[in-house]
Parts: sequence; structure tokens; C-alpha cells
Amino acid sequence: MYSLRRWSTRNARLLGLAYRATANLFHVFDPVWKVVGASRLEKPFTACEGWTKGVLFDCQMCGNCVLSLTGMTCPTNCPKSLRNGPCGGVRANGHCEVKPDLHCVWVEAWSGTKSMQKTATFRKFLPAREYNIEGQSAWLRLATEYVANRDAAKTGDGPSR
Repeated sequence: MYSLRRWSTRNARLLGLAYRATANLFHVFDPVWKVVGASRLEKPFTACEGWTKGVLFDCQMCGNCVLSLTGMTCPTNCPKSLRNGPCGGVRANGHCEVKPDLHCVWVEAWSGTKSMQKTATFRKFLPAREYNIEGQSAWLRLATEYVANRDAAKTGDGPSR
């Protein structure tokens, strides 16, 4: 898994393009999310997302995916569970303080973000991890929130949350 995770970081630009294309393709299915309902789709989406992102990114299924903001590097792989950058113990060679045989997740994230040419997004503060949505599909949640917010904007009700 670790070597594939490193490959994903090195190819973050290509994966970022694929991510955006897939996100746009998801909107073709907006009527499905609305009619079928997210609760019925949660189990298959979670299984598919968990497998795909687990293989490519060693994803921990936190439910609040930030791969597109962190250079296609999953920050939940940090042994200290840091969500907004490296600790003060990153070694001079870029390896982790806790697991010296691994590269620091945040050093890799910066490298991936540079290749995606999105360094401004890397500097954004990431929200705290929401443990109540851990293990759920971030893809499905984002798709259903998008539909709900779009529909609310059409009716003038404002965004839902």
C-alpha cells in the first residue's frame, strides 16, 4: 500500500484531473441521489469508495475527504493524526518522527500539491476531523449536499447544512 500511496502523490496532477472529471460526471446522477435516497446508496458507495481510495491513497475513510487539497495524500495517515501540517519532529530527510522508515505525510502532501499547481489551496485551514461521519462515503455525502444546496438556492431557502 505504501508504494502505491507514494505513486499517487507523485502523480497527483493526473489524479487531480481525474478527480475533477469524476466529480463533474457525478452530477449526471443528481436525480438518482434525490429519488433513490442517500441512505439506500450508502453501503455500496462506501464499499466502492473504501476500496478505490484505500488502494490508491491508503485512505482511512474519515468521511471528510481532503485529497484534492492535500496533493492526493491522505492526512489521516499521519501517525499523530495531524490535520493541518507537519509536527515539529519531521526529520531532516523528510521522514516521520514517529515512524522513521516512512516519509512524512505532510512533506509528501506539499510535493503533491506543488505538482497539482494548487499551492494556495494547501495553505487553507482544514476542518477538524468529524468522527461521527467516519466510515461513511464522502463521495455520496458531497453529491447529496450539492443537490440539496442547489435546490435550496433555486427556491431561495439558502444552503442547507
